[in-house]
Amino acid sequence: MDEFILAGIEGEITRVSATDWKRQLAEVPERISRRLDFMSDDHHRLRNFVVEELPRAGKPIAPEAISDSLRLSPGKTAKILDDLEKHLFFLVRNDEGEVSWAFPVTAAETPHRLVFNTGERLYAA
Repeated sequence: MDEFILAGIEGEITRVSATDWKRQLAEVPERISRRLDFMSDDHHRLRNFVVEELPRAGKPIAPEAISDSLRLSPGKTAKILDDLEKHLFFLVRNDEGEVSWAFPVTAAETPHRLVFNTGERLYAA
């Protein structure tokens, strides 16, 4: 008899074969890797920067500040921001074009408050 786990799928609790679940879980790193193929080193640098900077700033980050800090041209910064916003929903810009969400953090008020060991406060996305 195969072991099983209970999984929440589309609002229902379903029995899933443990063997199938383990097989699918083993495939996750490869699937994630394929989904990140579009990212250059600068994509990673920019994403890491906004995730680290949002808690420090406590407010949305302007593209110009990103360009200056990372020494990227405004055009390249805009292209990378577009890419990250389109793929996998890595970040969100507000109406002014500033990065307000960079998962897992956001300058927008949510029910999930974060306090960092540095004393910085922000919200979880």
